[in-house]
Amino acid sequence: MADDGKRGFPDARQDVEVARSIPDTPQTRAPAYRLAYADPDFLCRDEMRGVRLQLELMKPDLGMREYGIESTVVLFGGARIPQPSERHKARTETLADLSRYYDEAREFARLMTLKGQQGNGLSHVIVTGGGPGVMEAGNRGAADAGGVSIGLNIVLPHEQRPNDYVTPDLCFNFHYFGIRKMHFLMRAAAIAIFPGGFGTLDEMFEALTLIQTRRMDPVPFLLFGRNFWDRLINWDALAEAGTISRADLDLFRYVETAAEAVEAIETWAPPG
Repeated sequence: MADDGKRGFPDARQDVEVARSIPDTPQTRAPAYRLAYADPDFLCRDEMRGVRLQLELMKPDLGMREYGIESTVVLFGGARIPQPSERHKARTETLADLSRYYDEAREFARLMTLKGQQGNGLSHVIVTGGGPGVMEAGNRGAADAGGVSIGLNIVLPHEQRPNDYVTPDLCFNFHYFGIRKMHFLMRAAAIAIFPGGFGTLDEMFEALTLIQTRRMDPVPFLLFGRNFWDRLINWDALAEAGTISRADLDLFRYVETAAEAVEAIETWAPPG
């Protein structure tokens, strides 16, 4: 018996190739004859949702483990925020003014990537949603530093291709939002939230809730642009109403620049 951990069984990939070379008959052409794990129609059945969820958890996890990713810095922010040189393309003047956060996200990602390259492993690796706007800026900043970065894309009706700066071997695509969110946070050493829309708000509040309820260890949690966030969310009203505790306001802090954000991460201490 082979001593390779497989107990002498045929390799699954080899059997896929063997099955492709079998004689063409009515029986072998029938969908029932396909190997289950090589049958897309079978895997896409509603009853196989649990298997697909597991596959979306395992494929990126194994990919990042094999690449050597030890920890990440998460960048959330608006896909519609343009880089300053293209601010004239923004739909609103407010969006055009937010273009400065493209440069701040890019510089923050560059600085964090340089920090992550100081050790032996791959730590503080930038991870974004892989799209345009702030996401592109994050992946671009990592490339500026000569480092790698992760893109966690998802299939949407208006899907755009991944931005050009994601490391190809770390560019993943998802069907399930829930599994994608897990991958954002599983290795997170810090979270940076830039101005954005529904998606950014969803990701921000979910991460805050996980930390608040102690389902996730606290990490440096930075909100770029106090003016934007204070206009959008009345945090004090939540505390005064008692729907959150006053201590919950200490779970995050405001920053304005990349340098300030890096300093906040380097000097951060867990609460309490």
